[in-house]
Amino acid sequence: MINFRQLEVLKTLLATGSTIATAKSMGLSQSGVSRLLQQLESDLSLTLFARDKGRLIPTPEASILARDADNILLGLNRFSGLAEDLRSGATGPEVVRIGLPSSMWEEFAPAMLVDYSKKYPTVRIETFFETTTAITRLVEQRVIDFGFLRYEEQIGPGIDMEPVASGVSVCVIPESHPLAALAEIAPKDLRNIPLILIGRQMPTRMLLDQTFKRAGVKQSVKIETHTNSSACAYVAHGLGIAILSSFYANLYRHLPVVQRPFTPVSKQEFGLAKPAGMPLSRAARALMDALKRQIALSQNP
Repeated sequence: MINFRQLEVLKTLLATGSTIATAKSMGLSQSGVSRLLQQLESDLSLTLFARDKGRLIPTPEASILARDADNILLGLNRFSGLAEDLRSGATGPEVVRIGLPSSMWEEFAPAMLVDYSKKYPTVRIETFFETTTAITRLVEQRVIDFGFLRYEEQIGPGIDMEPVASGVSVCVIPESHPLAALAEIAPKDLRNIPLILIGRQMPTRMLLDQTFKRAGVKQSVKIETHTNSSACAYVAHGLGIAILSSFYANLYRHLPVVQRPFTPVSKQEFGLAKPAGMPLSRAARALMDALKRQIALSQNP
């Protein structure tokens, strides 16, 4: 039967790359680490690491399983903490856990938490900055109380969604760039222009690629990145032009950049997700309200 020590070995081995470093990190012997790994591979009937001249090389299956192992371990830690509180009779501060996109960590989240902490100074907050897919999984597994994410097809019946924001595709341009003089920008205007685009795995990127293809324009991709915040920062340093949702672009209006509508128009919807049928605590509902207030502030100049 799989146990949490086996999952810890998998996670730590992927991070360190060796049984020696894993043993030191976990306070085990090297043989103990090897034994736990062998037991896990046997229990799963999968090879998780290829052995090559004493080196361990993770297989694709190991990387896939490790993502869920992280969430399982988080859940176990949360469970153990709750059991300890019950045993000791502790009445410590309530904990609220929230999932946010990575692009919200720099300005948005601190402002939201300053607002929230004025009324709830004793509540402890745990923030998870992840992708929409990861936040969806954290909500489904009830690791977090709620999360902010973009509406996508894979959001299933185990999640209740409340719409709270929307955006449209815009070009984010350095203030001094010649294209800043245009009222709107189409793919033809971006021919041979260095572009900063969000990574190809994302649904919005795939739609954008199709838009350029239909227009007969070959993209000149200078930088591919995976956060809206980094895309805006690159634009501010004159590295190219980014195409992203106005919702995220509005979070970075303090940078020396401007926005112009990108045509054809594409709209994005965003919402707050929580486990279906699960009531939120008063503290969690209040954090939701603080998030909504910060959205309103960030989207209105």
